[in-house]
Amino acid sequence: MRDGRPELTPAADRNILLAFDFGFRRIGVATGNLLTGTATPLGTMESAVGPPWNLLDRSIEEWRPGRLLVGIPGGAGAAEVAAGAREFADALKRRYGLPVVTTDERLTSRAAESRLREARASGRMTRRVNKADIDSHAACIIAEQWMGGPT
Repeated sequence: MRDGRPELTPAADRNILLAFDFGFRRIGVATGNLLTGTATPLGTMESAVGPPWNLLDRSIEEWRPGRLLVGIPGGAGAAEVAAGAREFADALKRRYGLPVVTTDERLTSRAAESRLREARASGRMTRRVNKADIDSHAACIIAEQWMGGPT
């Protein structure tokens, strides 16, 4: 680390991306692989007091992504969250110097909730679905949609 920022090594993998489902309480995180077109939910980070830079730094260091992807919500009533997501994307670009892509993430939370409820009904998931699960799976769907993979 230098100046409070992680040092990105030349080993950053251009085929790996980190996707974010931005929210004012939580940020869902997923990793995507451009070679396979697959994505995996990683969890959530609490964001009630601003971006959790220490957790984001660790994720960048661990995954060494070649790009970052931030979902921008659309639709009625989403203007405030969309503005926050754009600010988050700008802050990521300034802090990490990586390409940051934004994409429409309309309805990803509903799709994630549906996917998780189906997993629970089938027995693949035994515990109750919670908001953090939905947020991390929404980030996964954001990555899948952007890569053109399965949703």
